[in-house]
Amino acid sequence: MSKITPYIWFDDQAEEAAKFYVSIFKNSKIDDKSFYAEGLPKPKDSLMSVSFQLCGQEFVALNGGPYFTITPAISFFVNCETPDEVENIWQLISEDGIVLMELGEYPFSKKFGWLQDKFGVTWQINLSNQKQSIYPALMFFGDNYRKAQEAMNFYTSIFEDSKIDSIEFYNDDEVETKESVKSAIFMLRSQNFMAMDSCINHEFTFTPAISFFVDCETQEQIDDFWQKLSYEGKKGQCGWLEDKYGVSWQIVPSVLGQLLTSADEERAQKVTDAMLKMNKLDIDTLKRAYDQV
Repeated sequence: MSKITPYIWFDDQAEEAAKFYVSIFKNSKIDDKSFYAEGLPKPKDSLMSVSFQLCGQEFVALNGGPYFTITPAISFFVNCETPDEVENIWQLISEDGIVLMELGEYPFSKKFGWLQDKFGVTWQINLSNQKQSIYPALMFFGDNYRKAQEAMNFYTSIFEDSKIDSIEFYNDDEVETKESVKSAIFMLRSQNFMAMDSCINHEFTFTPAISFFVDCETQEQIDDFWQKLSYEGKKGQCGWLEDKYGVSWQIVPSVLGQLLTSADEERAQKVTDAMLKMNKLDIDTLKRAYDQV
């Protein structure tokens, strides 16, 4: 079973950003690169994406163009084992960045800070006395305020090997209302995510600049995820959708990468052309396009 991969949309900084992150975190490496085919938004053979790992968490950085803005609505929560580890990561990742919450002691943590790096990605760095790890963290506010628990129930009902692992609510004497989620950890496909509510009406929101790539082995999986995640949301092109909370997902067959990177450029181009005409991706149609040559 494949995991759900955070997919970060950059303009032309995907490789630079991936190398920067890999230089900072433990158990990290660049895995693979892919390049644009004819007919896509960027010039043929220019770098499209970089696959990389940070603390064992898989990511993809995409050179998608200047169309979407990364916001703190989705950040990456970094668990650190020691104070020195927190300080070191903070110092490196804050280079030319913007501090959102100063690094220091808070009621919920002996050492915590929240910042936006020079590429626009936001990170929550936290001393948790556990092995270094990274969780995607979703913040629910504005029209989504007090929907963190509802969203977690929604997501865990859709994906296999999923559950809400822990959830902490605000108390009556805190700024937030009692029913809102202070912090929660949930699992999708055995992979950790975080969620929280915020009563602050931020000017930003969820955008497709950070989406979640769902690898599907069968058309049945594609149909099921597409139908459930797009319910009351927005259906896009090429397997992209926004769910009812505004979070973006890519529902993609495992075979697509193999078809698009075929050494036979004519076959790969026909698959690209077929994909560009689709909303929900259809495996049989993609394979027929490949076999037309």
